[in-house]
This record gives sequence, structure tokens and C-alpha cells, in this order.
Amino acid sequence: MTCRLMCVILCVTALAVTAAAVEPRDSEAAIDEILTSFHAAASEANGDLYFSLFAEDAVFMGTDATERWSVDQFKTFAEPYFSQGRGWTYTETERHISVSADGTTAWFDEILWNEAYGTCRGTGVLSLTDHGWRIAQYNLSIPIPNDLTRDFAIRIKEFEKKPLR
Repeated sequence: MTCRLMCVILCVTALAVTAAAVEPRDSEAAIDEILTSFHAAASEANGDLYFSLFAEDAVFMGTDATERWSVDQFKTFAEPYFSQGRGWTYTETERHISVSADGTTAWFDEILWNEAYGTCRGTGVLSLTDHGWRIAQYNLSIPIPNDLTRDFAIRIKEFEKKPLR
């Protein structure tokens, strides 16, 4: 058997094992558990667990347009809160998860409830790493009902005209 043929057989075998090992339903359950743990860790101000659920090069986008943070930047923001035992609680009320055909990438959207902000939406992407599923991108937003959008858009435009403090 030639070296090239052996390589092709090994590659195909590896792909088959990976595909067989990563069933979409199993992945969806694992991802659901990761996202639930992510929100529980934030609520409990457990920074170690919270940040361990991010991929190394992850991005977190908050509700403010200026909030696009690397994991290290987000850690710098969150640590003072977590170190005082202060977290934030977002309770999932609805979640949808999709997994790519090759089983290595997933995306989700979820509706969340927060006491201060009411209904919120989380969306994001997870990657399958050597450590399991990790959040590669998380985007937290506050969905504005269509009937209120025009008024909020006007207020936001006015706010953005103000000089920075």
C-alpha cells in the first residue's frame, strides 16, 4: 500500500469516526448544557467557570454598541463584579440550537429574562475544541418591539450626537 493511499484511508477513517462520535442530538444537548452553565456561572459570580466556557479567541458583544470585547477585555470588565460576588442573572425562556453538518460548529439564539432589562436575546456561535464545546461568540441584545423602534432610533441618534463625557 502506498503512503498516499494509507494517508487517504486514515483521513477518511478519522472523518467517519468524528462524524459517528458527534451526533447532532448529542451535540445539541451538550451545547444546551454549556449555555445553561454559562448563565448559571454569571448569576453565581463564578468567573472561573464562566470564562472557561469561552474559546480562547472568543468575542463578547454586549447591549451597548461599544461593547465588543475579547475574552481578556471582558474578564477585565467582569472581574471586579465577580470578585465582590456580584453577577448578573439572565434566565433562558427559549433556546434554538443548530449544528453544522461536520459537527464542529454550532449557532444558537435564545430568549432570556433579566429583572432589570426584561426580555433580552442572546445569539452566538460555539466551536468544538479539544476541551469540548466552547463559546466563540456571544451577542447579548435587547430586542425592541417594532412599534417602539422609531422612537428609540430617534433617541439613540440624539444620544450619539452628544459629545463624549
